Amino acid sequence: MYIGRDFSELSMTAKNEWKENELAYYHHSFQQIMNYLTAEGQTIYKEIIKEIEVRGGLSKNEGTWTSGTRIVYD
Repeated sequence: MYIGRDFSELSMTAKNEWKENELAYYHHSFQQIMNYLTAEGQTIYKEIIKEIEVRGGLSKNEGTWTSGTRIVYD
């Protein structure tokens, strides 16, 4: 379950001020509903992707006994 700022708050915040877990969560969410997004939604999704690319991608953590390789949203 995602615990963090909701999209209405984030939509008023510059993408470069988003945390990595927020980018990862909303990237995954938009990816799941891509076929149903309006033109505005697709534009927002592209901005999220661009911000991830500017940051050099999402961090690739090594899996350990206590943590997995995916970013935890909460």
